[in-house]
Amino acid sequence: MLAKKQNSFDDFIAAAEWLMENRYTRPERLAISGSSNGGLLVGAALTQRPELFRAVVCGNPHLDMIRYHRFLKAAPWVKEYGSPDIPEEFAYLYRYSPYHRVKDGVKYPAVLFLTGDLDTRVAPLHARKMTARMQAANASENPILLRHDTKAGHMGVGSLVNWLDITNDEQAFLFEQLGVTP
Repeated sequence: MLAKKQNSFDDFIAAAEWLMENRYTRPERLAISGSSNGGLLVGAALTQRPELFRAVVCGNPHLDMIRYHRFLKAAPWVKEYGSPDIPEEFAYLYRYSPYHRVKDGVKYPAVLFLTGDLDTRVAPLHARKMTARMQAANASENPILLRHDTKAGHMGVGSLVNWLDITNDEQAFLFEQLGVTP
């Protein structure tokens, strides 16, 4: 599976292209969202084909695939993604690592990264450092934002009120970026 991870990203990008080719949408009306492994998916799509999307919500993601294994509980992830300590696997990981694919001067879509202090699976540093890197590299006026929650964990927010607060922020971000009016 680890040697075929790029296939997931290619399939996701192909689906977005199909939607446009068949006139279901256009880039300025397309938003994508994913958390955890889905956060890696949208992070890869965002950095490989930024022109396809207007807005991205990327939650609790692994984004630095060269250092991910050094933080928190990495053993289960190494089986799936591979080990950057093995040269062949390093090369493969580096090719798709969203953090390492960010390029200066690229017009990126609007992005909202989500992370929480209580995440014990994916270190919050992934979203933090990706936010900083993209803010420095972005050539568009689109915002690159980080929503860091001190009460949230990995895919869990602790309370209904906290979940509603996070969901409200996500929806407000997407509505603003897509020009949706109530």
